[in-house]
Amino acid sequence: MDNAYLNEQKVLDTLSSVIDPELGVSIVDLGLVYKIDLQVKFLKIDVTLTTPTCPLTSYIEEQIYEVLSGIAVGVKINWVWDPPWSIEKITDSGKQQLQAIGYNIG
Repeated sequence: MDNAYLNEQKVLDTLSSVIDPELGVSIVDLGLVYKIDLQVKFLKIDVTLTTPTCPLTSYIEEQIYEVLSGIAVGVKINWVWDPPWSIEKITDSGKQQLQAIGYNIG
């Protein structure tokens, strides 16, 4: 496996399969992926959660490692809390998905 074939879009597409189990929306559409750093043999990503006290942090982390292990040589997750997550970070697709299940997202 060689990171030379990786690009940011491929990483985002892959991370789109990681679904927040409480909301049923991908971490990409929720706006939880802040930064992707493609290095020669390593992929570093900055990720946040809707709250630092999220009880599903370990579950989401395991899912991220699992999906990225199929495309990257190595993965490092950097959990970040600044800037804080807000609903403004949700993609249009994410807002539509949340509205479809009853959330009032403007």
